[in-house]
Amino acid sequence: MTRPPAPTVVIGLSAVVVAIHDGDGAVLTVRPREPGGQARAKGLPFGPFDPAGHRTFELALRAFVTEQTRFDLGYVEQLYTFGDKGRDAPIADMGEGLSAARVISVGYLALTPTAVETEAPDSEWSAWSRFFPWEDWRCGPPPALEPISAALRRWSASAPGAEGARRLAGARLLFALDGAPWNEERVLERYELLYEAGLAPEAVRDRGEGPFALSEALAAAVGEPMISDHRRILATALSRLRGKLKYRPVVFELLPEAFTLSALQRAVEAIAGVLLHKQNFRRALERTGLVEGLGRVDSETGGRPAELFRFRRELLSERPVSGLSLPLLRE
Repeated sequence: MTRPPAPTVVIGLSAVVVAIHDGDGAVLTVRPREPGGQARAKGLPFGPFDPAGHRTFELALRAFVTEQTRFDLGYVEQLYTFGDKGRDAPIADMGEGLSAARVISVGYLALTPTAVETEAPDSEWSAWSRFFPWEDWRCGPPPALEPISAALRRWSASAPGAEGARRLAGARLLFALDGAPWNEERVLERYELLYEAGLAPEAVRDRGEGPFALSEALAAAVGEPMISDHRRILATALSRLRGKLKYRPVVFELLPEAFTLSALQRAVEAIAGVLLHKQNFRRALERTGLVEGLGRVDSETGGRPAELFRFRRELLSERPVSGLSLPLLRE
């Protein structure tokens, strides 16, 4: 009996490169082009892994990013491997000629202290609020929540009995409906719920359901789509980074060598998407011993000169080091 040919397996590498840019959390994006030259939706720097030509995943990833954006990566860690067959989630696609392949997506998280201009065509720093407008609570509940919550309630009501109750319970928990608390770390779960509800453009694209039609307000609320499964990878990275703020000092990878405490707090707030209580944040920071004053001030703050500090990086090799406390500013 003749066996069917084994499916082609392609390992795709994607980089979520994060920086603080114009006061917001930003990600390095590329805009691939169709064979005819027409620009597609934005995506992350990505490319296939070549087992014959690439010694490691990370070296291949660094080469892709430099080639596509002319940007050299610094801090890098592997994020997640996306390879579930038949999973109801955005379908990975490595482009023309590989559409029939089984794609294993390996995501990486990279952090950089400066959003350096890439000087490469079709690449730029994009605020991630463009892709997840509901995630920034620094000015209170974002406007995107109202149309999203209304759409999720309609979706929940469209299912009978226990299924409708399950949908509504998930919407309440994830999107802080009906007085439920907001959990900033559950970015991926929120995106996947929108995908399940058919509210994400990628869901309609993957199901082959034709043009995606939403009201203007809801279309703006659900965010800008990305190619392939890149918005899912980005959501995973943001979830990981927000959680990691609390148990590892990763935020210092997003800061220059010398920084003010106000700049540190603004960076944490930009990543977490919430405002922090200034005095409580500084008290908690002092208890960690992670920073020390440099004995000089920053006179370019636009107001009263502020003392400059540095991250005591040597602590990483001396003892276990935790992250930062996030004491929220309550209205």
